Amino acid sequence: MSLPPTLQAVLGLLLLVVGGDLLIRGSSRLAAALGIPPLVIGLTVVAFGTSAPEMAVSVQAALGGNSGVALGNVVGSNIFNVLFILGVSAVITPLTIQRQLIRLDVPVLVLASALVFLLCLNGALGRWEAGFLLLMGVAYTGYLAWMGIRRGPQDGPPASAAGIALGLRYRLVDLVLILLGLGILVAGASQLVEGAVALARRFGASELVIGLTLVAAGTSLPEVTTSILAALRGERDLAVGNVVGSNIFNLLFVLGAAGLATPGGVPVPPGALTFDLPVMVGVALACFPIFLTGRAISRWEGGVFLLYYGIYLALLILDASGHDSRDLLFHAVLWFALPLTVITALMGWWWERRGPGAGPRA
Repeated sequence: MSLPPTLQAVLGLLLLVVGGDLLIRGSSRLAAALGIPPLVIGLTVVAFGTSAPEMAVSVQAALGGNSGVALGNVVGSNIFNVLFILGVSAVITPLTIQRQLIRLDVPVLVLASALVFLLCLNGALGRWEAGFLLLMGVAYTGYLAWMGIRRGPQDGPPASAAGIALGLRYRLVDLVLILLGLGILVAGASQLVEGAVALARRFGASELVIGLTLVAAGTSLPEVTTSILAALRGERDLAVGNVVGSNIFNLLFVLGAAGLATPGGVPVPPGALTFDLPVMVGVALACFPIFLTGRAISRWEGGVFLLYYGIYLALLILDASGHDSRDLLFHAVLWFALPLTVITALMGWWWERRGPGAGPRA
């Protein structure tokens, strides 16, 4: 017997909070025990685990012929992850940005975003294109794993036999916490998405809008809880790495799997080509000036991210309703708000370069 949609959504939220807490505890402790940098854990284990709901939803939607949900879920999740999750996390506590993110992971995110947009220009993401995305994802993940192994564990005093046995036991406990947390996250996201989609369809919303908003936000709630809890616990590398890694995983693995699972590929609605995909690429590009300003995301920059997500939702609503002010708001953001944000961020970076100071800004 299925629960009413509202109860499904509430149950999903509760499960996501519990699962996110278990995942943070297990992954951060395992990273410390193995001597692996928390950023690498955030970019791989945590990011891929919290993106499992996107994988399940997009593949199922593609197999069921709901291409709008499949594509909109990935595109909407990537926009939501950067603008909303990083925005909220930075408002809670300024987030530090490691050099690896600027030199490797954000460029990979921008490249993957632009590549997906180019591959979709012909109106569909075919099987060979999806396979290429999967190969890129495997290569990127393999490189991250190689870097973690190359760095090796942190140096420390020699351990006794009893100490090694105790350490192994703790690592097994941490692995159990990670697996349990991931399982609860997936179950919670499933309940939330089912309830949210059922509620949305009562109002006659389109597949693409559902995918870009409710499904995207629902499947991204593992990232929300994980990044926010990581920020509250002081695991700032994990908070940022989770978002960047999840976005890369969504583009390369989720879209790749959805494309391979669909015989004719994933059709791309015209509205996604003219608006949502360019916004996704623009959001990825916006990470460069924000991340470069003192290698941190300050509270005011987090507020800017949240403001832009609110504007994005407003544009979606105005476009769905056919309101005339949609084009006016879009051009105001494109030609005024975005350039002003970039100029302000670059000025902040230049100002910090001139004077003393380090670390995250308020």
